[in-house]
Amino acid sequence: MKFLEQYYQYINAKTVSVNSEQGSAFAKNVADDFNPIHDSDSKRFCVPGDLLFAIALRRFGIHQSMEFHFLDLVAAETELIYPSEVSQQQEFVVNDKGKKVLGLSLHGDCSEREAKIEQLIRNYVAFSGQNFPHILLPLMQQHNVMINPKRPLVIYQSMSLQFETLDFDDLNIVLEETSLLVDGKRGDAALHFSLGSNGVAIGTGVKKLVLSGLRPYDDDAVTDMCERYFESKEKGKS
Repeated sequence: MKFLEQYYQYINAKTVSVNSEQGSAFAKNVADDFNPIHDSDSKRFCVPGDLLFAIALRRFGIHQSMEFHFLDLVAAETELIYPSEVSQQQEFVVNDKGKKVLGLSLHGDCSEREAKIEQLIRNYVAFSGQNFPHILLPLMQQHNVMINPKRPLVIYQSMSLQFETLDFDDLNIVLEETSLLVDGKRGDAALHFSLGSNGVAIGTGVKKLVLSGLRPYDDDAVTDMCERYFESKEKGKS
């Protein structure tokens, strides 16, 4: 899968790493995600979770039931050791210090056809990259809360996919329902979506996020935060 090779490098058969330029390029060019935490020169840079997901798909294929739990932020140049194979038990990607950074649960029939894998990666990552402001802003308005505009922190907690069939050739992903559970300064968001192909429903999925540092909604502060995001996006595309 040549398009993905430019965004990480092999160290050995099980181990890969991602530098800040690669992670940033994946976020901007594939996910259309201009979160400052994925800027290559950011002191807080972390590898996009969706890139870890994409690498896992390339290694293990698409399964009918898949769950991914993002357990820790991954800094640039971190050596990531993927399991040799997947089983009926949850497997883990660990860093070079043995710390778990990604949990994988893959079950059911499997397709290793590269065209399908690339289609799922591109479609899901493009959907996933639209969290802010398109999906999260209406949720924050609805619940009268907002993330810290000076240090916005939205953590990718998990995602799951359930396929009724792996026989698809025109995959599309549609947001169906969103929710936000607020508990003090923490918010747990769930984004439910459907999977379709040629007008036929073929599955469902959910992405879960944690919003930290919540405070009362302030329209002026949110407007400024959005303007800075879109300025960063325009700068990143130039």
